[in-house]
Amino acid sequence: MATIVAPRLLLRLLGQTAPGTSSGRGCSCHLRQGARRLHLSASRNEAVVISGRKLARQIRQEARHEVEQWVAAGNRRPHLSVVLVGENPASHSYVLNKTKAAADVGISSETILKPASVTEDELLDLIVKLNDDTNVDGLLVQLPLPEHIDERKVCNAVNPEKDVDGFHVVNVGRMCLDQYSMLPATPWGVWEIIKRTGIPTLGKNVVVAGRSKNVGMPIAMLLHTDGRHERPGGDATVTISHRYTPKEQLKQHTILADIVVAAAGIPNLITADMIKEGAAVIDVGINRVQDPVTAKPKLVGDVDFEGVKQKASYITPVPGGVGPMTVAMLMKNTIIAAKKMLRPQELEALTS
Repeated sequence: MATIVAPRLLLRLLGQTAPGTSSGRGCSCHLRQGARRLHLSASRNEAVVISGRKLARQIRQEARHEVEQWVAAGNRRPHLSVVLVGENPASHSYVLNKTKAAADVGISSETILKPASVTEDELLDLIVKLNDDTNVDGLLVQLPLPEHIDERKVCNAVNPEKDVDGFHVVNVGRMCLDQYSMLPATPWGVWEIIKRTGIPTLGKNVVVAGRSKNVGMPIAMLLHTDGRHERPGGDATVTISHRYTPKEQLKQHTILADIVVAAAGIPNLITADMIKEGAAVIDVGINRVQDPVTAKPKLVGDVDFEGVKQKASYITPVPGGVGPMTVAMLMKNTIIAAKKMLRPQELEALTS
């Protein structure tokens, strides 16, 4: 049976303080002596299950404190606008979670509902209005969008300074150049899980299963880039697989990996025979499948959780792993947008 330990509690037990407790992103993951002792002494058939919910609560508490300080200093309360198109139940659920989290940390928010029949031009006109609204700090358009709307055009229409999803081409480009940018919330959440849990990345082998531009690619960028740069990375050796990577070839890579990040959207893609003893496994997948016992729908990840946890040193569950972290990092991005931290003069102050 796996042991569930919140990352902060885990580090406290090791006699350490939790890394990254400030709002900075700049701490690369180096091997900690206590973590090394834990790996050597822990039973190989027992993984530490990382509680994304508990870690997200910690980050939201940090965000709440930051908002309180910002407002107490005489500034306007941060505001997040979410545009939701159509009746996709999953999208409505995700947006509800985001607005609830916003209220929890003291960020005001609004959800603007548009029918699936809305035209691309109408949606772009709405984005222009929200870009020009000085009361709107963070702006996101919930994806996916109806097929008749060009998602890339919509993402690029959002002001990069308000782009809390981190999908605008300017933010993607700055991230790829290791510069300060609005990081996509899910990849940033994965990075924070790894960093705050104390999983070492420096010189380690990592496999990212999935190459999507919003998840897989940014995760790989954060993990492999130089820890000495403006936006420090993890200094890992990263392999990216995709739909055309044969399963046996994928296994050749994962069996050597110190960290496996599964973000392909394929249930049970990563199985126990593909993982080496002591690897850390981060499951980003969210798949709705039918429970063979109850015949009811349930959420599963891309990893065979029950099998892999017998060999891994760390593993994230689905649900309750990366999902809550995505929402927490979105709150952090909204605060960054409210403080105008990505404008040239603020960036200059950060680097001086």
